[in-house]
Amino acid sequence: MFKTLDDLGPGQRVLVRLDLNSPVTDDGEVQDNRRFERHAETVRELVDDGHRVVLLAHQGRPGRDSFVSLRQHADILSTHVGQTVAFVPDIYGDEALSAIRGLDAGEVLLLENVRMADDELPERPPEEHAASEFVETLAPEFDAYVNDAYSVGHRSHASVVGFPLVLPAYAGRVMESEYEANTAVARREFDGQVTMVVGGTKATDVIRVMNALDDKVDTFLLGGIAGEMFLRAASNDVGYDVEGTDLFDDQWAECEATIRELIERRGDQIRLAVDLAYEDDDGERAEVAVADIDRKETQYLDVGHDTIEEFSDYIHEAEAVFVKGALGLFEDERFKDGTVGVLEAIADTDCFSVVGGGDTSRAIELYGLDEDDYSHVTIAGGAYIMALTGEELPAIEALTRFAD
Repeated sequence: MFKTLDDLGPGQRVLVRLDLNSPVTDDGEVQDNRRFERHAETVRELVDDGHRVVLLAHQGRPGRDSFVSLRQHADILSTHVGQTVAFVPDIYGDEALSAIRGLDAGEVLLLENVRMADDELPERPPEEHAASEFVETLAPEFDAYVNDAYSVGHRSHASVVGFPLVLPAYAGRVMESEYEANTAVARREFDGQVTMVVGGTKATDVIRVMNALDDKVDTFLLGGIAGEMFLRAASNDVGYDVEGTDLFDDQWAECEATIRELIERRGDQIRLAVDLAYEDDDGERAEVAVADIDRKETQYLDVGHDTIEEFSDYIHEAEAVFVKGALGLFEDERFKDGTVGVLEAIADTDCFSVVGGGDTSRAIELYGLDEDDYSHVTIAGGAYIMALTGEELPAIEALTRFAD
């Protein structure tokens, strides 16, 4: 298995990969989120051990409005770390190298958005990334590499898999805790019922998870776009696009056969919504029983309260609950009840629980829930899906294979 900060000796020059990717407002303001708080713990530990700490992170992707400099990220991270995080608008040029060489023990430097480097984004094997100009230029400036960016661990990018080939490599605290919690459903044995709440917009993700956890999960509680498509496969007149939507029809064409096969093979494990919520003519939340829908004429934006009650009963009986994806459009307060309802039900129990998948964990902060009521709240999206489906992350493979 990979080495952790417990194996890293003090007083070294350390290159650390974080994931500080955050929402950006229309006027370009970077928003604080739990990623800063989580990664700050790793940074503070490295500082306390007398390391010279240089940070790599990304924001957005080329061509997107969120693809901006990390200058604001340095200021936000400074508040969480409790000391100045210096910033240099360079990645591995002369300005960056000069700033790196000028660091004293206990100081922290954030380099520019690593995705502004041409070598970063191509999905390549570690050996090819290790031979890139980016890695070959930066690596000699350091004694060790720490990967704390679990949420980009599913990417075979230069800053994720290139450096472990040429430097002693370690997992940061976020990487370590995320890996342990997110793989628990596949690795651990639970004496009681294991329940998974599955939602979101991608039916392919739901299918992958359900197929991979065939013998690990006793009950799947389905909502969101994928849940509505499963309702369609169960002979209900929902799960297709209406005017103004394009979420269902293409996915249905791709996934219909697999969804029907899952219902046929695992129907006794699958629980679907019995009622759905929508926006009525007055702009208010309204609900309708699935059995009473003769024809879909509007978007359904959440599960209804009868479903929430039924799902909550399953959660209260479980020894372990895993959440992947939202049950509705929780960002709109009118349609938060499904997602928040199951999170509240989990908080009321003493079961082992992991919450994540896309922005689902954001509902905890958005609606004033207490993160301490859950065993783990993951900040990962795609990496969480890979962990649930038992696929090894390129970052974990690199840390395991190449750690000195």
